[in-house]
Amino acid sequence: MFGYVTASWKELTQPQRERYGAVYCGICREIRERASSAARMSLSYDMAFLALLLMSLYEPEEESGKKACNLHSIKPRPWVDNEYIRYAADMNVALSYYNCLDDWQDDGKRSAKLLADKLAPFQQDLEKRWPRQCAAIQTCISRLSQLEKENCPNPDEPAACFGELMARILVYREDMWAKDLGQMGFSLGRFIYLLDAAVDYDRDKRKGKYNPYLAMGMDKDEKRWEEYLVLAMGRCTESYEKLPLVQDKALLDNILYSGVWVNYRGKSKKEDAHD
Repeated sequence: MFGYVTASWKELTQPQRERYGAVYCGICREIRERASSAARMSLSYDMAFLALLLMSLYEPEEESGKKACNLHSIKPRPWVDNEYIRYAADMNVALSYYNCLDDWQDDGKRSAKLLADKLAPFQQDLEKRWPRQCAAIQTCISRLSQLEKENCPNPDEPAACFGELMARILVYREDMWAKDLGQMGFSLGRFIYLLDAAVDYDRDKRKGKYNPYLAMGMDKDEKRWEEYLVLAMGRCTESYEKLPLVQDKALLDNILYSGVWVNYRGKSKKEDAHD
């Protein structure tokens, strides 16, 4: 369900590409330091968006550098580090753990069980550092799984469930920006869930898996799906524009106003090609 909230790479300037990559590498480094090298397997650019958003809002001091690693051993890669990079790393590990656990319990995916086992030793520390966020992730993923098992015919229910999860993650602390971040996260989560359902429609139908559009008896209707998505993203960006963002605003704009749609259409074409 992750991998959609990313930039339109072709539209980025070179400095923006370097900044985006440095944030991603910074999160990757922190996952290795705070968890393990194996935990980096689950990293996605969605967490780079989370870090960039919070960094732009709170403007922390940053540490930066260049270093080669096991994944990029030839050419040193730039990285940045701060408390929001570390937060994004923690959220990536927590999300991956509970998602893998759910995949194992629901679908018996052995690869998910193997990764969950590798991430399990770090959950106690994560839950101590971020009790509110970890409790929300666990509760929402469990509730989402139950709705899918019940073949819930109302797409708003599972979409709202995932929206609540994202709302809790975007709210780093309870302060003056919590309301707008929460509303933004809720709408972004709804968007991600509905977008994922649209992309996976044909595959879910073919495999007999739950899909909210199938459950409500909807035939393939890309125009109608896009109307849902435009509405959800519109509400997301309405809250987003209330935040006093300056640093990396152009990069964040690229992700929300262009990147999510480029990735949606690109993944939809790949699914169509598999039919």
